[in-house]
Amino acid sequence: MRNIVIIGASSGIGRALAQQLTQEGDHVYGTYNKGSIQGPEGLTGYSHLDVLNEEADFSFLPDTIDGLAYCPDAVTLKPFHRLRPEDFMADYKLQVLGAIRSIQASLPKMKNSPTPSIVMFSTVAVQTGFNFHSMVSASKGAIEGLTRALAAELAPKIRVNCIAPSVTDTPLAASLLNTPEKREASAQRHPLKRIGQAEDVASLAAFLLSARSGWLTGQVIHADGGISSLRAS
Repeated sequence: MRNIVIIGASSGIGRALAQQLTQEGDHVYGTYNKGSIQGPEGLTGYSHLDVLNEEADFSFLPDTIDGLAYCPDAVTLKPFHRLRPEDFMADYKLQVLGAIRSIQASLPKMKNSPTPSIVMFSTVAVQTGFNFHSMVSASKGAIEGLTRALAAELAPKIRVNCIAPSVTDTPLAASLLNTPEKREASAQRHPLKRIGQAEDVASLAAFLLSARSGWLTGQVIHADGGISSLRAS
């Protein structure tokens, strides 16, 4: 039975991933910050963690970590001229520095696992430019670079991969999908003609955390309904 750590398990993809892994019999250690104190059913441990805190408390980590998923996220969509440098830095601290702190705290315990794996999250907007996505694209572009650099440095012991979703039906995307018209317009932009679900992305993350993906590392995988690579009518 594996020990999987999910940073940001209280909502969206992180919560869906925690639910899938506990149903598969894994020990899941999840964290929350602003989300619910009550975690998904079946979690082995559920701890408060503020990844923005330079002295964040990682004492909840088990002695052996077989998988780590970094799921905290934020999406602020504004015209570039309305964003301050401080806005970019705040997003970078959450998306990138938080991931770095979590990974550095986990690495000694991941070395105790025979097949450890790390999964991070980017966005389709890094590869496919979208209006008003400059801030999230900047921080997630850094995550994609970090994924490849760590995959090289930590091989062959620890695998590192990244998922780049398109818009997914989670609380984070609520303002983008809050009317039937917005939902339909978003669905129609994707070749598969539907909006992604948290379970779609969580299933891919669960695969990347498992030994079934043992030949994959350093990859940025687009779970995006085909929008980044297809132009379907």
